[in-house]
Parts: sequence; structure tokens; C-alpha cells
Amino acid sequence: MVFLLAPVTLACAGDNLPAGDQKIQPEMGDPYVSPTNGLGSWIWEEKTQDNQTCQLWNTFEIPPGGKIANARLVITTDNEFTLSLDGREIGRGAEWRELFVFDLAALLKPGRHVLAANCYNGSFFAGMLFGLRIDLADGRSIEVKSDQSWRIVPEGVRRWKTQTEASPDWPAATIKAPLGGNPWWTSPDAVIMMPSLKPVTVFFWQTGWFLALLLVVCGIVILISLRLMAQLALHRKERLLLQAERARIARDIHDDIGARMTQLVLHGELAQNELSLNVESRQQLSWFCEEARGLLSTMDEILWAVNPQRDTLRDFADYVCKYAQDFLEPAKIQCLFEVGPEMSAAALDLPPRRSLLMAIKETLNNTLKHSQATEVRLRLQWQGQWLVVVVRDNGRGFDLAKMKPDRNGMSIMSQRMRELGGRFLVASQPGKGCRVEFNIPLKQPQWHALGRIWNPRHSAAQKTKTQNSLPAESSQNHDPTKC
Repeated sequence: MVFLLAPVTLACAGDNLPAGDQKIQPEMGDPYVSPTNGLGSWIWEEKTQDNQTCQLWNTFEIPPGGKIANARLVITTDNEFTLSLDGREIGRGAEWRELFVFDLAALLKPGRHVLAANCYNGSFFAGMLFGLRIDLADGRSIEVKSDQSWRIVPEGVRRWKTQTEASPDWPAATIKAPLGGNPWWTSPDAVIMMPSLKPVTVFFWQTGWFLALLLVVCGIVILISLRLMAQLALHRKERLLLQAERARIARDIHDDIGARMTQLVLHGELAQNELSLNVESRQQLSWFCEEARGLLSTMDEILWAVNPQRDTLRDFADYVCKYAQDFLEPAKIQCLFEVGPEMSAAALDLPPRRSLLMAIKETLNNTLKHSQATEVRLRLQWQGQWLVVVVRDNGRGFDLAKMKPDRNGMSIMSQRMRELGGRFLVASQPGKGCRVEFNIPLKQPQWHALGRIWNPRHSAAQKTKTQNSLPAESSQNHDPTKC
């Protein structure tokens, strides 16, 4: 908003105060009759130059408990200015013939405040004209004018716009001319009402305590991350050492015990064929050779379990299928296999691999001994994070209600699955065969794995939760005629 003014009388009650005085006094008359009321003199550095920058600094203080009623700031500069209050830029101007008026009532509060004017002179005369009047609710007023109370801040001083005390080497401003003196105007060409300013809203996340708290939290997170990384690195190193030790044990068993056991079998067969033995001695040698061959077969199974190179789902599926075929072939039981395409090179560690193999062997053994089946279907499938193994036969089946709950084989298989965090399920009806299903988790959630490293005792408490998150298929009553 621009007001064009006619010449006005410059005298006012405050004009008789000594230059540089800032006083709190009773309000006298209306200070806003003329925008030039309360203005000081034209001030600048002692020497005036073309293309000169002048940094003017001053402070004022509002008494404790003072409530601001009105606060009007008027300024102009020959030629340009940038005005700051407490380090915050509040306005700019670039025409010395005009007065720029600011309403600071919303920005002021009790305490010390800093005024900083960064002024620029293009050529010839230079000066800044300034007046600030603050009216308090109790009738007192505070005035700051452009006079020798202002200081000239040298170039290169940092944070001078917020500095509340003047440095001793800052010289006082020089009065170039009084208000209305040559070569400047006695009345401005226009009065520019600058937009009202609002206090800067500081949100809690911009406060110092929040930033400090954020730094502390980030530091704690970094420390926890470093600890987890160290734990993971140590765990990986231990795993590698364990795999190396397993590989060494597997080689020793194969090269030493396996070779010696094979020699015993060969010597026994040689003695049985070449020596003149009675029937009883031949039977004993034959039993000895059979037992040695059985030990060799068992040792091969142990070697397969111990060898870390066999810790994959694909190797497990291949071994189980071969074992089932070799085990059921002498009984003339046809074995059909269904292996899902997802059975890839994913890891299957020794404990679940060994326990699951023992459970499958026990199931096949029960099928051979009790089912009178002619066909067995073996299905291995990866569902999400679970390995599902189903063994189904077309035998005579049995009544689950009449089965003894403490039956040793069934209880052992159920216990093995519980130890792995999985579940064992049996479905059977008389004349409709039997269906046995094993579910074990292949991969625990990442947060659980980290929690187990951070607190090993936490993993035991999670087993119960793991058992309750099985695939939906496992909790249903299966038709044993479908696989």
C-alpha cells in the first residue's frame, strides 16, 4: 500500500531527546500523525564512497513483563537496505525517496533484541534514516532512532546480526545530516506499508533437544547394528568352521573306517570261500559279513548326513527317493515320487535333515511291516517357508481312534517334528490306506533370526508361535486316498 504525502511539520515530542537516547516514557499524544515522527538523523560511516556497503548494528530491550500494544518501524536508505531483527530478515528497500513502514508487534517480546541493517550506496551521498517506536500496554513507550548509538560493523565479522553486545572495535555511526537536511528530502514521496510479519513457528522436531535426542537414538541404532553385524560375522565364521570340521570327519570316516570295514568284509568272504570250515563256522562268517555290509550301509548314511556338501533340498530329495526305492523294492512295493520344481539348492541344515530322514525311514518301515500295500507315493514340496513331506500308501489302513497314543514309533516322529518347530500329522481309515505328513520350517523370519543372535534364549519362546503358523493344509483332515 502506497501513500502520497504533502510536506509535514517535523517537530514532535520525541525530537527534543538527546541523540542516541533510548528511553521508556509515558505516551504523549498520537505518535502516528506523521510517518516521519520518531525518525532520527541520516547516519553512515565516516567516509562515504561509491559502491559502498555499510553494516549498521544496534540493540534495544523490552522490560520484563512488558506487553506490546503497538510497534512501528520506519526506515529508508540511500540507496538500498536489507533489515534484520534478531537474525531474521524482515524486509528490503531500494528507494531513498520512500519510507518503508513495518509492524513488529507480533515479533517482539520482553528481552534484548538486535537490529541489523545491511546498506548499500551506489554513488554520491549515502545515509540511513531509521525510527522505531514501541508502545507498551501500561502506557510507556520505547524509541530507537538513527543516531550515534548505532555501530558500524567491519566487513568479515561473522554472526554480527545476532550478536547482542558490540565489539570494542566497532566504531559509532556518523551523522551525515539531520532529518530534512540537504541533500535529502523534507517529506518523502511515498510511504510503503510492508506486509505484516508473523513469528517463526518452531516445531518440536526443529528444537535442539529433539535433534540431540535424534542423534542419541541414531547412535544407539548404529551401536546395535554394529553389534548385530559382529554377531552375524562370528556366527558365519563358526558355521564355516563347523562345516570344515564336518567335511574333515566325513573324509576320515570314509578313508579310514570305511576302508577297514571293507577289508573286513573281503577277508570274511575270502575265508568263507577258501577255508575248509564246518557248517557252523560258515554260518558265523556269513553272519559276520552281513553285519559288516549293514554297517557299511549305515556308515554311508552317516557320511551323507555329516557331509556339508549335501546340505541342500535337492540332495535331500534325491537321497530320500533313492533310499525309499531301494528299501521297498525287495518287498515288491511300487514307489512313486512327486518332487516339486522348487526343490532347488536351498540350504537344509544337518539337524532338520537328519531328523526328517529318520522320520521318513520310520514311516517306510511301518508301511513295509503293517500296511500290506502295493504302492507308496512320496511327495516333497516347498510351500512358502515350509518343507512338506507326504508319505501315502494304498494299504489296509487302520482306525486312528483305536491306535495307542503311546505307540513308540509315532511318538518319536511327533517329537522329532516338535523339536524342529514343525508338526506331524497322520490320516487313515480302514481299507483306505494311510497318509503321513511332515511339516518343518525352512527359513525363519529375519527379525526372528536377528533376535535369536541378540538373545539366544528368545528362540525357545518362539517355537510355540512357529507351530501355530503352519500352512493351512496341515490343519485339515486329509483324505488318505489323495496325495
